[in-house]
Amino acid sequence: MVGSRVLVDFLRETAPTYIYSNPIGASEAAAALAALDLLDSPRGRELLAHLRAMTRRFEKGLIDLGLETIPSEHPVVPLMVRDTPRTLAIVDHLRAHGVLATGLNFPVVPRGDEEIRFQVSADHTPADIDYVLEQLGRFAPAAG
Repeated sequence: MVGSRVLVDFLRETAPTYIYSNPIGASEAAAALAALDLLDSPRGRELLAHLRAMTRRFEKGLIDLGLETIPSEHPVVPLMVRDTPRTLAIVDHLRAHGVLATGLNFPVVPRGDEEIRFQVSADHTPADIDYVLEQLGRFAPAAG
């Protein structure tokens, strides 16, 4: 930071972005470096390709079920439900069948934009993705 001593002292003592932040510790820095090393390796490229394939499989499955999503390469995949009671019911159904998914309802999202967010992981298998889609397929017609 460049400025007069008075300005620098003032900012250090009052700026929330400075006061409420801390540098990362050595173990966190080492973990971040290890993650970057993995991503930059042949194994990391395999994992990324698998993650992208699982994300595409899940999005295609949602569309094939006639459900609404917002296609993207990002592994956080939204299922647009657009109704709070339906969102809650689907999340409960999934949880009862061993699937963790996060429902977002008003006031977190505007009314009419209720959704369920799924986090696809490189650890997921085609069978994992198909199981979630099977559960959505069993529930979705009853919720519609």
